[in-house]
Amino acid sequence: MKVAIAYPPLECGRGVALLTQNRQFQWFSRPTYIFPVVPASAATMLKASGHDVLFLDGIACGMDRNEFNCRLREFAPDYIVIETKTPVVKRHWRWIAEEAPAGAKVIMVGDHVTALPEESAQKPNVHAVICGGDWDFALRDFMAGDRHAGVYPLKLAERLDDAPWIDRDLVDWKRYAYRNGNFRRTPGTYIMSGRDCWHGKCTFCSWTTLYPRYRNRSVKNVVGEIEMLADKYGVKEVMDDSGSFPAGEWLEEFCAEMIRRGLNRRVRIDCNMRFGRLGPAEYRRMREAGFRLVLFGVESANQSTLDSYRKGIAVKDVEDGCRWASEAGLDVHLTFMFGHRDEGRAEMENTVRLARKLLAKGWAKTLQCTITIPYPGTPLFKELQASGGLLTEDWDHYDMRRAIIKTPNASEAEIKAAVRRVYGGFLQPGALWHRLRDMRNLFDLGFYYRGFRSLIGHLTDFTP
Repeated sequence: MKVAIAYPPLECGRGVALLTQNRQFQWFSRPTYIFPVVPASAATMLKASGHDVLFLDGIACGMDRNEFNCRLREFAPDYIVIETKTPVVKRHWRWIAEEAPAGAKVIMVGDHVTALPEESAQKPNVHAVICGGDWDFALRDFMAGDRHAGVYPLKLAERLDDAPWIDRDLVDWKRYAYRNGNFRRTPGTYIMSGRDCWHGKCTFCSWTTLYPRYRNRSVKNVVGEIEMLADKYGVKEVMDDSGSFPAGEWLEEFCAEMIRRGLNRRVRIDCNMRFGRLGPAEYRRMREAGFRLVLFGVESANQSTLDSYRKGIAVKDVEDGCRWASEAGLDVHLTFMFGHRDEGRAEMENTVRLARKLLAKGWAKTLQCTITIPYPGTPLFKELQASGGLLTEDWDHYDMRRAIIKTPNASEAEIKAAVRRVYGGFLQPGALWHRLRDMRNLFDLGFYYRGFRSLIGHLTDFTP
């Protein structure tokens, strides 16, 4: 069979779609491209099973609609796989109905269709909906089976080690290797040691829909892939995009194996982690093993908000964790969200102060802010829908350019102003001093120059 895993161009005056491998969709004024691990895994599995595979990311390739559609028609696929998210699902439905090559059967995947499968299954020219995050395994099984139309329910793979390492050439990995704000050294790429987060309880996270149960690969499987990436492709930085990097004995074994193979001197590792789990000794061990960047979700400086979102952390954990990680020599990246239902100006100001303080002290090197978006399928969406707390259920509006949650104590203009004040924290004298102090070579200069351009883009993204 001929199978295309494709991302149609999404032409929009709002910017470039940050769609692949992304838990929170945004239109970015300055594009960044994230390597799509699960779609790339799906392409690799299909090729290994003997299918003819085209991986066509029209967004990362900078294609217009005509060029993209011509390339698809030339390939003449039997099946087209479209990964979607809530803010662009209506655009994808239109493309499938109006522009998909004649004779091709379209399969939709992703967190939105997992939450609301029948909605997409009933759209013109949609042949099947495959639910769940392990759709690389499910798509392989679908192609090996009778391939009948309909909804395929969520099914989790038991052994992630059974997936082959991604064929990076097949999926044109270099398109994602340089234009990515996380990478200090390039070329860089992404892997996933686990699917997805061992906490897995945050009520706003769309990927809890995809991965209701956490699983991880073996240490030797992961380190072996990192070694292959360094040897075969010359990769210098690897972002592990598991929702939370494995901790405990797994983390200790991983660090020991990286050091034993000498990979800690060749490759820098970035990962997502949670506050309240690791102490100073663990962060020092990670730095010794080659870790550079650790990403944490803060979301809010108000304990009542953290509790309502089931974050499972205390505000004190944030400052302690940032300080311990930065003192160990790790770069700390933080994420914040504004637009919580019960927060007003005073509560938002608490979060602004905390973010700016962490930047000024050098305990956080980088951060990003978003507007809280309750995606379908999440506990937050269900709670707000039941209580009348949503401003709209028009999916086009879930693109983080406007507030979706009714916030009686704060206007949308105040929410966006809070976001801009956080980003303005990068220009504080203390924050600038720490960046100058840490700059040691041309890699660092280029990284901070890219960061400055991204800052300007983010300020533009959240203008009134």
